[in-house]
Amino acid sequence: MVTDVLHRTRGRLDGYFGVRSTGSTVKRELMAGTVTFLAMSYVLAVNPAVLGDQGALGDKGIPMQAVFTATAVAAVFGTLVMGLWARYPIALAPGMGLNAFFAYTVVLEMGIPWEVALSGTFLSGVIFFVLAVTKIRERILDAIPMQLKLAVGAGIGLFVAFLGLKNAGIVVNSEATLVTLGDFTKGTTLLALFGLLVTVVFLVRGWHGAVLYGIMLTTIVGIVSGLVDLPKGVFAAPKGLEQTFGQAIVHLPDAFTGQLAVVVLTMLFVDFFDASGTLIGVANQAGLLDEDGRLPRAASALAADSVGTMAGAVIGTSTTTAYVESTAGVSAGGRTGLTAVGTAGWFLVAMFCYPIFAVVAGSGEVTAPALIVVGILMARALGQIDWNLLEYSVPAFVTVVMMPLTYSIANGLAMGMLLYPIVMAAKGRIREVHPAMWVLMLVFFGYFFFLAE
Repeated sequence: MVTDVLHRTRGRLDGYFGVRSTGSTVKRELMAGTVTFLAMSYVLAVNPAVLGDQGALGDKGIPMQAVFTATAVAAVFGTLVMGLWARYPIALAPGMGLNAFFAYTVVLEMGIPWEVALSGTFLSGVIFFVLAVTKIRERILDAIPMQLKLAVGAGIGLFVAFLGLKNAGIVVNSEATLVTLGDFTKGTTLLALFGLLVTVVFLVRGWHGAVLYGIMLTTIVGIVSGLVDLPKGVFAAPKGLEQTFGQAIVHLPDAFTGQLAVVVLTMLFVDFFDASGTLIGVANQAGLLDEDGRLPRAASALAADSVGTMAGAVIGTSTTTAYVESTAGVSAGGRTGLTAVGTAGWFLVAMFCYPIFAVVAGSGEVTAPALIVVGILMARALGQIDWNLLEYSVPAFVTVVMMPLTYSIANGLAMGMLLYPIVMAAKGRIREVHPAMWVLMLVFFGYFFFLAE
């Protein structure tokens, strides 16, 4: 009888997800979901470290356990929506880079309370959803030049890596030169260097869970050396959402300001193009693009990403988006939304393991290598920028370099958007500049001269 039930279940799963038609099996799909989880589960430690009140944000941050729970719930919900609705083997979770923008630019630099920042995140998700289900998305994709899209991704990578170097104590403050090399005889710095080394080794060896394994090994070495506290347990019931759930809705009236408009625009811009690039990249690796190289059910996939963002904001975390680590599951054979469902199942289990992740999240030297490595991976987009043409390379360079140097993703994005139409016009290529770029130039001009404090 049990065998009959299993056969019927497999038949229904195959019928809904089309597993056989892609040449896969139910077992392979679920195993691929496990691989995807291993590749991206580091977010459960890193996101609370970035957004939580026990990290750099201090009392301006979101309560640590609430962030952890919100991260897990957002990953479960967003990934299930992607798997069950869009039926792609792509997992979602709060994005690296966008969480840094939320924490260090919006909350720390602009002084916007995290509750209002969540409202801005929610609004960006709403606008994203509208764009996803209408033809406007194609027009926007065409409006923004590829060179700036690449520069934004690379710049965020440098910014995230800089945060990691700072948290590790590898780069420290200097009154003479602003920044300088840290003290390599300090125990926590040595631990971070060890973590970076082993994570890179795992990465170049092609291990799908390289970042997670690096965090685990660094944590163990930290505990043995007395630099990291032992966890107070293994399992704990999820809690903390009563502190964050619904704050994005409650504070919506406070989000309709000029300052928040730039925040929402930046979140929308980064999420929209990051999600589009990730979806196409993962689908291409899985062989799911059609003959014209287009993504089938693109509207559903992008809408699923935006729903994840809206839900994540209401739950209590920064922008939830598609993870490029989903390629790990694809490389393990994942081809359908059943892979995403499997990944969501593991995030649901991990939700009950807060004591372990809390130790990691509370140790900046343990999570720092993950930030550095993620930054390195994002910065690979630098190689795709056409540096030979100044009308491309100048705004791209300014975008990339100003993000870490001004400690603000928004500043780098704004400067690049300001420069691009100007240099294109100076080059005599004004007709190639989409009208939307001139509008964005005026918006960011207003940001610098009227809104920035």
